[in-house]
Amino acid sequence: MSPTAQAPKTTRRLVFPFTAIVGQEEMKLALLLNVIDPKIGGVMIMGDRGTGKSTTIRALADLLPEIDVVAEDPFNSDPQEPDWMGNGNGAAASRTSVKKKVPMVDLPLGATEDRVCGTIDIEKALSEGVKAFEPGLLAKANRGILYVDEVNLLDDHLVDVLLDSAASGWNTVEREGISIRHPARFVLVGSGNPEEGELRPQLLDRFGMHAEIRTVKEPVLRVKIVEERGYFDQNPHKYIEQHQSEQEVLQKQIVMAQERLAEVEMDYDFRVNISEVCSELDVDGLRGDIVTNRAAKALAAFEGRTEVTVDDIRRVITLCLRHRLRKDPLESIDSGYKVLKSFNRVFGVEAAEED
Repeated sequence: MSPTAQAPKTTRRLVFPFTAIVGQEEMKLALLLNVIDPKIGGVMIMGDRGTGKSTTIRALADLLPEIDVVAEDPFNSDPQEPDWMGNGNGAAASRTSVKKKVPMVDLPLGATEDRVCGTIDIEKALSEGVKAFEPGLLAKANRGILYVDEVNLLDDHLVDVLLDSAASGWNTVEREGISIRHPARFVLVGSGNPEEGELRPQLLDRFGMHAEIRTVKEPVLRVKIVEERGYFDQNPHKYIEQHQSEQEVLQKQIVMAQERLAEVEMDYDFRVNISEVCSELDVDGLRGDIVTNRAAKALAAFEGRTEVTVDDIRRVITLCLRHRLRKDPLESIDSGYKVLKSFNRVFGVEAAEED
């Protein structure tokens, strides 16, 4: 057998299956909704160490279906889109495409701005008259997931750059009068431990959703998690194969949800009620309203419906608003509880149901 035929086996990433992850439903839901609708604006995951944050994010990237990219293109460009570089590559139909796993890029804590955004070779630009650009991590993350562990320890300026690119879908590098602009559409996922410091409120507000995860307390569930991890470590190929059918079902569900999303509608009264909750909680700006609307529609699409229900809104509103509330150092009430209390009153729900 030729080396080419063997390549898929030797290069396949051995990643813990997303469907085998036990617990942490809030984090998994937030990640799935952002994959269905990247315009939600990313996820901030705050919680204790060793709770499976990195494992879950890598599992999600591995779960997603392969995408078509332009062959040997460092920007993971879509062959069906116009040639944004304008360098004579021609129309979309004439460009060679290949299948590729959805990119999952880790941003190291000590990364410089040049490493993140990319650099311009000024010497080559002046001597040869061409825009010599060395792509950074934002280019590699295009059409994929950019994961920033310990984002609360990252320099605020770099966090600003990441959030700007995630919101606009483009990254611009300017140096010595030369400007390069390239697509940077990705789902931004940040994680951190609140004990090590918080993000500034104005940066935190720009993450679409905020998931809080805690160490599992139930002994039986802890044993289950340890056992599942042990089975995977002993024979990862067999473990992945055992969960392959579940993975394929969820993958298909995500794809169908992405296609159905444009058809999902929300009752006008529901939209008014969402805004009333945001107003009652004194949420600054309109990001909370927009993200809650988007997340509720994405959840309805994920579950195969084209109409948003009150329960859809209940399940996402805490994720969308808890990090946007003004914090009172003397306040002992959990922000998630305050969001649900306001939701119950505005929507006329007697008490919050359990998931």
